[in-house]
Amino acid sequence: MYRFAPSPTGNMSINDLRIALINYICAKQADEPLIVRIEDGDKARTIEGKDQEILEMLGLFGIDYSQLYYQSSNFKYHLQFASTLLDTKKAFICFCPQKDETSPCVGACEHLSSEEVINNPNSFVIRMKKCDTVSDHFVIMSTHKYPTYTFACACDDMLQGVTMIIRENEQEANTPKEEHIRQSIGYDQAMHYTHVPSLLCNEDESDVKGLLDQGFMPEAIVNYLLLLSNPTPTEIFTLEEAIAWFDIKTISPSPAPFEIDKLRFINVEHIKRIPDMELSKRIGYACENIGKLAKLYTEEVSTTYAIKQKVDALFAKKAFDAAFEKESKLLQELILNAPYFEAFDDFKTYLAEKSGLEGEPFLKPLRFWLTGADTGLDLALLYPLIKNYLKEIVR
Repeated sequence: MYRFAPSPTGNMSINDLRIALINYICAKQADEPLIVRIEDGDKARTIEGKDQEILEMLGLFGIDYSQLYYQSSNFKYHLQFASTLLDTKKAFICFCPQKDETSPCVGACEHLSSEEVINNPNSFVIRMKKCDTVSDHFVIMSTHKYPTYTFACACDDMLQGVTMIIRENEQEANTPKEEHIRQSIGYDQAMHYTHVPSLLCNEDESDVKGLLDQGFMPEAIVNYLLLLSNPTPTEIFTLEEAIAWFDIKTISPSPAPFEIDKLRFINVEHIKRIPDMELSKRIGYACENIGKLAKLYTEEVSTTYAIKQKVDALFAKKAFDAAFEKESKLLQELILNAPYFEAFDDFKTYLAEKSGLEGEPFLKPLRFWLTGADTGLDLALLYPLIKNYLKEIVR
């Protein structure tokens, strides 16, 4: 049993998504279930609606799971386990002043009698007794009677039958504590851990939603995240293809830098591979020729958002070019009343003959009417894809 355990306290990061992808792939390879557990134990930091956003993200990236759990639904079991640990003298009540759960026990709380505990009116936490593998009396229940993150994770993995935990290196220090908790409770099911290095990235590049909003496609983001720190048989691939050859043992122990320019390159490659109609729909249209047109724009830009801006500019209402206002008006009238031409050269020749224009006074207004820009794609490549929409474009 594998698990992905995100926290609904903020937007999903690329490191979160990478861990989810690795868990998903490994679960598929092992033919074992993957569960999702929303770690909503910190009520003060939990943001309403973030859980659904996380689940939608997983669906968008093709990550299926067998069961959904919420950490908060297990609070009653956390309390029961804490009570058991107190009864078996594996944990103790501590009255030492607490700034946070990392504050140490500075008194003799471990050795207080039952009577001393009962008669003490002060707030308290519950601490695990240290052992050979854990050097401190760490907190498992806060003064508010909520489980700490480490205690809740240890209990939940046990309750849900998790046997394989894949997570970031930052959480490796929690492993001995989690094992100590489960062993003290009497749980002897083997739990296997793999910790992978986090990616090095700027804050403005780490937000998955932000990358999607910029027009990076889910397929490309998946491709890039699995490419980082991991040898692959090919540079461009899909999630399904990765399941066949991905090996978690080959992930580099060194953190890899997240390079946005490399993601742009991979995004362009996936844009080129997507079916024309599908690409058209992703930028708000429903025509294969618009999809083909969108792919032409990968020569200039690298995201679907930027491509959509280019395509939208074609269909947007255009103001006359001030430098060639007379010529622009003339060409507009000729284009709107021109017969249908299959080839661009015939269309261009017709306009030149009818207008009597040539050179820049002809070519610049023509490009402006067809593209909404002064520079850009070769009009001979563009025309076959927009010839059926000229009356919508030239306005």
